[in-house]
Amino acid sequence: GLCCPGRDPACLSTGRRPDGSHGPCYCDQACARTLDCCHDYAEACPVIPCVVSQWSVWSGCAEPCKTTYRVRRRHIIQEARNGGEACPPLEERAGCVEYWTQQGTECKQSLIPALITTGGFGKARKKRAAADGNERAGYCVEFQLVAITPGCLHSHHSYTHWMQYLREGHTVCVECQHPALDSRSLHCYGDGTGSKKNQLLHWQAVGNPRCKGTWKRIRQLDTCSCPSVHSFLFI
Repeated sequence: GLCCPGRDPACLSTGRRPDGSHGPCYCDQACARTLDCCHDYAEACPVIPCVVSQWSVWSGCAEPCKTTYRVRRRHIIQEARNGGEACPPLEERAGCVEYWTQQGTECKQSLIPALITTGGFGKARKKRAAADGNERAGYCVEFQLVAITPGCLHSHHSYTHWMQYLREGHTVCVECQHPALDSRSLHCYGDGTGSKKNQLLHWQAVGNPRCKGTWKRIRQLDTCSCPSVHSFLFI
């Protein structure tokens, strides 16, 4: 039962050594490298990796009416022993937005940033909606970009390249497609419905929390007609 982590000169016993001789031998983790383990070390001190449970279900958003996070957790079933593989992270977070308060009232539009992604994502989304028989007419909103954080230019993943084309002063089109359309209000969150003229509204790029900014709503249209690099989707 003498099993010690790491290198421990005090983790000493007497018995048969790997070379067959009899004398002092060790029961510490490092003995496998130094070749001075007691003969029964592998059986007495087996390598046991950490074992964790399945992930819990995702929690709700931490707070309503703002861009925040949700959490899922798992717990340790068996701690690692004798040099076994260490435990993986026990908590994961993911971004989320809850558009309704706990009292069941809709969040104020001006409080919530619009979550946007590249328009190219919509082609696959439309195919799925058509296959489900759920295709419902959406709409398009034009905005003028007012402010953009420097984080939009530092997007190194292939799925965030579209953020580098965002420029202050440019007009962009954001499409509201059926999957993002709220069934109660029949609009996409963050589309600026009900905002005052020239009111600054907030947007946030999906996939890069450092890419966000403000824009002004220009008008709502039936369909979008912006160049592809300036065409986006509400999420």
